[in-house]
Amino acid sequence: MLAKVRSSAVKGIDAHMLEIEIDVSRRANPDVIVVGLPDTCVKESRERVRTALQNAGYDFPWNSKVTINLAPADVKKEGPFYDLPIAMGILTATEQVVDSLFEEYAVVGELALEGKVRAVKGALSMAMTCKAQGLKGLVLPKDNAAEAAVVQGLEIIPVATLEEAVGFFNDQSTIRPHKLDLSATFKRAASYDLDFADVKGQEHAKRALTVAAAGGHNILMIGPPGSGKTMLARRLPTILPELTLDESLETTRIHSIAGLLSAGAALLATRPFRSPHHTISNAGLVGGGAFPRPGEISLAHNGVLFLDELPEFDRKTLEVLRQPLEDGMVTIGRAAASITYPAEIMLVASMNPCPCGFHGHPRKRCTCAGPRVIAGYLSRVSGPLLDRIDIHIEVPAVMYADISARAEGDSSAKMREVVVRTRKTQADRFRGDKILINARMGSRQLKKHCVLEGEAEETLKSAMDSLALSGRAYTRILKLARTIADIEGEQAIDAAHVSEAIQYRSLDRGINA
Repeated sequence: MLAKVRSSAVKGIDAHMLEIEIDVSRRANPDVIVVGLPDTCVKESRERVRTALQNAGYDFPWNSKVTINLAPADVKKEGPFYDLPIAMGILTATEQVVDSLFEEYAVVGELALEGKVRAVKGALSMAMTCKAQGLKGLVLPKDNAAEAAVVQGLEIIPVATLEEAVGFFNDQSTIRPHKLDLSATFKRAASYDLDFADVKGQEHAKRALTVAAAGGHNILMIGPPGSGKTMLARRLPTILPELTLDESLETTRIHSIAGLLSAGAALLATRPFRSPHHTISNAGLVGGGAFPRPGEISLAHNGVLFLDELPEFDRKTLEVLRQPLEDGMVTIGRAAASITYPAEIMLVASMNPCPCGFHGHPRKRCTCAGPRVIAGYLSRVSGPLLDRIDIHIEVPAVMYADISARAEGDSSAKMREVVVRTRKTQADRFRGDKILINARMGSRQLKKHCVLEGEAEETLKSAMDSLALSGRAYTRILKLARTIADIEGEQAIDAAHVSEAIQYRSLDRGINA
């Protein structure tokens, strides 16, 4: 007998529909065959399904040939997503389950050997595709129910065991579709544990981070160990605008596909903060593998990618960041597939001013062997990568008076108000363009929105001459000055805005200059 079960699979951050066909016929040579470009994990599903059916008390057609076809046959299938639909197909083909609902519901899930249904990756994307295809519902593991229920207008049927799935399709169970109050869930999850009010001192760095967040500028912090660079970076997401629902859905899909969404979690409602170790590989940073997976830069989508101790990263690994920082996406090409992942991030990096970390420290002596060693250390980060970082600031050692002060600094909520107001100004300015923030301005927008006159122009000209600034520094300073003017609510860029922007180019001016 032939049975057909609808299912879904993930490619990139999107999902597509599959049809699983199971034919059970009596043959002289009983066997179980899986066809349709399955990978090793899919081929092994026949053993998981066979054992799970037996342990759950269902009959397996031992004396028959079972042919399992995963259609379309020209698309590579990978992962344990198909265990449950294969099991349901075999039970249907052997008349242990009725097939009246399989046209309306898709099925996904991994089976444990005792018949329990385990969570799968990418449930949110699958649910979105099922709704787009006009299906009534999706039967999936209980641990994925909250995530999939984000998609309104689709019945999400959570099952914890094979028996529950059989009971649903045989109309013998009382499983209710999982419901989710989307707005309440989003609001409840949209809170941070960190706050800038906890940071003592470093007012200059806080101001620079506010400018960076307001204009979407990448930032590099340079300072000795213990000056608070990591502490500052970890709090940057708390002053970025709150995630919109669309941003949350896209970010959640990426984390779901990577298997990083907690069991029972519905949505990521806070901006991600990713801080990979400096030993990370190219594939770990931008994504890759035989079947491409998202890397850290995509996991930080709509949030912050923090690279601590930047010169310690492999130079070739850092170079692969250049194109994604420009394009806001990563395309990974393989023989099996070509996948594009979003990567709209703010890059935040930190480094010491020298190998020992104490060059220019007011109380500790630098032990590095001269300026050449320091210059060699700084040159580990290439010019083209620095070209994509608008702000380089020095973060000095914190003084006792700052640490012991009882007064709190500005809170994240107060800093965020400035950022949100400034971003709205930019959104209004760039209405009709394909950009939303000053950091993304091209030459056309620069000429239109960054006109300098009088003292402002003289200030920048003087800095260019005296500091021997490059053309790229000129462009970055204009963008920063535009953001600073927006923060102050000014239409025109004046000399004070330009002067502050110049101060945010430490590497162009020379550290401790």
